[in-house]
Amino acid sequence: MDRTLKDYIYYVSVEKGLSKNTLESYSRDLSGYLSYLQQSGITAMEDSSRGNIVGYLLNLKQSGKATTTLSRNLSSIRSFYNYLFQEKMIVENPASDLESPKIAKKLPRVLSLQEMDLLLDQPDQLHVTGVRDKAMLEVIYATGIRVSELISLDTGDINLEAGFIRCLGKGSRERIIPLGSVAARNVDRYVTEGRPKLVRQKGEDALFVNQHGKRLTRQGFWKILKQYARTAGISKDITPHTMRHSFATHLLENGADLRSVQEMLGHADISTTQIYTQMTRRKLRDVYEKAHPRA
Repeated sequence: MDRTLKDYIYYVSVEKGLSKNTLESYSRDLSGYLSYLQQSGITAMEDSSRGNIVGYLLNLKQSGKATTTLSRNLSSIRSFYNYLFQEKMIVENPASDLESPKIAKKLPRVLSLQEMDLLLDQPDQLHVTGVRDKAMLEVIYATGIRVSELISLDTGDINLEAGFIRCLGKGSRERIIPLGSVAARNVDRYVTEGRPKLVRQKGEDALFVNQHGKRLTRQGFWKILKQYARTAGISKDITPHTMRHSFATHLLENGADLRSVQEMLGHADISTTQIYTQMTRRKLRDVYEKAHPRA
């Protein structure tokens, strides 16, 4: 079964072009399921059943796993069985009629415009790292890209003259996103004044680099963001995704249409983007209740 799992991971990596993080998630989920099957005395996938899948999910639930974890595991298992059925390794697909558990969607945490302005003003631009940090924060807020997309940017992915960036999102889908004049101005300063002082080796393509001249990591950006949140005195728990949520919410609050926001965020399904409309409706309700005399 381990060999079959390796073949499946290779298949989805080649055929679907999934990200490294997604492949690791699939592998982790399915390794847990296969271990459960082996502990149950099942050594071949054709001998597994719907009851085994349900039993495994119940075990996860009883061990305190969240509904989101159960849903993700079922999705991984279902995809694996679809592959086995397609490749004729099993006669029947025991996962075909299993429904995912209902997940209550939590509204994402966002920063107000005042908090965002405060955060963006924190980098000390008298220092080279401050010039870099200012450019990074302005880019991620101006475009709503994921932190993985931000640190993956190369110098050739940004066109300051035209005012856009090119990034590769989930599934290697390419997006062209407007940059905005403020972000473009700060990136221009970083590229001309900051980056040359940080990069030590010719041929380094990464746009944003650390103090050793190498591509900045996710953890590196996370630490930078946390530091500025503290110095800004923002009590909310801020993550890189908070910037993305704030980008989408602020756009919709100021009249952007949902389809455009969906395209900029790189959401395959517009239902994923629609959660931000709930945020704007909630804000309207709060304003109404505070302002209307008969609210």
